[in-house]
Amino acid sequence: MTQSTRPNREPNRSTAARASVVLPTPAGPINTAPERSETPVEMASSIGSGGAVTHSTGTAGSYGQLVCVSAEPFREWAVCVYCASGPTHPELLDLAARVGEAIAMRGWTLVSGGGNVSAMGALANGARARGGCTVGVIPKALVHREMADVDADELIVTDTMRQRKQVMEARADAFLALPGGIGTLEEFFEAWTAGYLGMHEKPVVMLDPGGHYDGLITWLYSLVDKGYVPQQAMDRLVLVDDIEVALEVCAPRG
Repeated sequence: MTQSTRPNREPNRSTAARASVVLPTPAGPINTAPERSETPVEMASSIGSGGAVTHSTGTAGSYGQLVCVSAEPFREWAVCVYCASGPTHPELLDLAARVGEAIAMRGWTLVSGGGNVSAMGALANGARARGGCTVGVIPKALVHREMADVDADELIVTDTMRQRKQVMEARADAFLALPGGIGTLEEFFEAWTAGYLGMHEKPVVMLDPGGHYDGLITWLYSLVDKGYVPQQAMDRLVLVDDIEVALEVCAPRG
């Protein structure tokens, strides 16, 4: 198995050491009765929860007040997967399900966007089908729109999209993007940029077996040629077309 050769110039695998991340201590006291007409926990619970529901109300730099926590919030290694929440193409859903299964079969935890639709749902259901632990992180505004994944081992409901990304990034040891749209790219670009800037040393991987991102990669290299993007940033990104290769890059080192 080899890394994708699309396009002619390919992002390289980072050889930096990997570091695990520990969830910070909540900044405020535990609050079991947030003052709002319907709490995020109530919103998720109204759908029916199979796991623990956590409500994060922190501001930037903290997780704030937590309503409750999962009985098993951590596994030895966790991969955050960014993927689509709209399309239902069979090949996309199959890819997502196989990625979820492969993560679970390695004994890792899946961290995802907390929805049970499209690729996001196929991903989480695939992981659980193989006995994997799933952590979903979803903003309260999307609890119903993206059908909160109440079967997750831990469902974290945040007040904002920014908090969602913050929690997902902190809970992950590696980042993996599947084919997706602007939401997937927005989340993935933030993780990639932070890695290039030295804010973390976690693997940043793009799995694209069907050439979904070919145009994007070509455009990014045009930005390198024009001086807008340094080659070192492209070197921090790994582009592959095989699930097992992607997870080999995501795996712990040492």
